[in-house]
Amino acid sequence: MASLASPLPCRTPTPLLRFCALPPFPPRRRTSPSARRRPAFYGLVALICGNGYIVGINQIYDIRIDKVNKPYLPIAAGDLSVQSAWLLVILFAAAGFSIVVTNFGPFITSLYCLGLFLGTIYSVPPFRLKRYPVAAFLIIATVRGFLLNFGVYYATRAALGLTFQWSLPVAFITCFVTLFALVIAITKDLPDVEGDRKYQISTLATKLGVRNIAFLGSGLLIANYIAAIAVAFLMPQAFRRTVMVPVHAALAAGLIFQTWVLEQAKYTKDAISQYYRFIWNLFYAEYIFFPLI
Repeated sequence: MASLASPLPCRTPTPLLRFCALPPFPPRRRTSPSARRRPAFYGLVALICGNGYIVGINQIYDIRIDKVNKPYLPIAAGDLSVQSAWLLVILFAAAGFSIVVTNFGPFITSLYCLGLFLGTIYSVPPFRLKRYPVAAFLIIATVRGFLLNFGVYYATRAALGLTFQWSLPVAFITCFVTLFALVIAITKDLPDVEGDRKYQISTLATKLGVRNIAFLGSGLLIANYIAAIAVAFLMPQAFRRTVMVPVHAALAAGLIFQTWVLEQAKYTKDAISQYYRFIWNLFYAEYIFFPLI
């Protein structure tokens, strides 16, 4: 979990602490609303570029399997050539990096580069760490749990000229999404079981079975929702209990229903895809409701 150490300017007694300390923010200065919105827009574009690079590089190296599992994807369907895909991912990476370097400090730039690096070794041989459940979880948790939440929060406060300080809601969403990343890492191969078995690719889904993995993922996610509800009761000063409790209870109920639908459908390919898509919808829903809690 992310360190809660204060990044405010201070004298640190050892070289190690100086290395680990977060860089200080520049002095606060008055800026117009339009000037504050500009970094937010640049940051959004950089995030889209980074996501485009990571998703694109994954599709380039998954063409053969995607032709079985996800034939609708542009490269697998033949709508986009491999050469054009390479051009796009290179442009995405270059554009995102350029935006971050020119508009944000070296600390955010290093976090951005770390995200691109992790996305690369996740998909690209000889690393291709997506083949290993533990490595896949660590990468997904780092990128979507820590880098995304902490990096955006840090950059936003810097753009507003505010000193950095941890808040309980940001700590909550970081912890929540990190556990959610474990669920994604466990269930990510469910829609690909057919192609993985055809090409003898070993995954948790092919080893333990689709039903067991679906129940494991749902169980972990329900535990995550129960923990979120408990946090609302334990820390009423930091969270809106009237929003946080019913929202997470409703999302948990929706997950239970979707798992039941999957069971009733006898784990057909369409039902599995619908279940996995629902998992991602729950992920996005958490960010939609986050400003309200």
